Amino acid sequence: MNYPIPARQQETLLEIKKSKFHARAGFVDSREAAMTLLEAARSRYPDARHHCWAYVLGNPAMPSSAAMSDDGEPSGTAGKPILNVLQHKDVGDVMIVVSRYFGGIKLGAGGLVRAYSGAAQQVMESLEIKTQIALTTVSIDADFKHEQYLRHWAEQQNGKVLGCDYAQHVTITLALPNAALAELDALSGSLGLHIHDI
Repeated sequence: MNYPIPARQQETLLEIKKSKFHARAGFVDSREAAMTLLEAARSRYPDARHHCWAYVLGNPAMPSSAAMSDDGEPSGTAGKPILNVLQHKDVGDVMIVVSRYFGGIKLGAGGLVRAYSGAAQQVMESLEIKTQIALTTVSIDADFKHEQYLRHWAEQQNGKVLGCDYAQHVTITLALPNAALAELDALSGSLGLHIHDI
């Protein structure tokens, strides 16, 4: 199923009572990718007091995973407000990290919730998104003469060549949008291809 994802990373700054909230949003498709984005924010703002975050992995309508962290802020005042913003934005495979510099004026629990959700809201509003297209992986046995044609055809379909093995014939592994599978079936008859689902 296709769904919106971040097209690139975006960063914004929200200042409230001299505290600075640097919010960074970007594409993550695993917990490891999320931790890499978190480390990038920590490196960019090494002296920030807190790096609070939340992410949603997979299709936003039914995420495969979601997580958050208050990173030392009072419980429920940072990670949860960021996650709440993400859960209402209909964007998948996304993470927001908010790095906070304390400005000397305490905001209180309610003020922190408003600040972190405001920073998350601001970065999501300026985030460029694109559509994540679901791909199906297939393996195709073909004559050598059809390899270049299949590579070019897959590219035109917004697919990817994942691999190629050579023996008596070429076995090419493609990741294709579901919409291209019917056309591939039609091609298989005219080119004498043998298609296997993976």
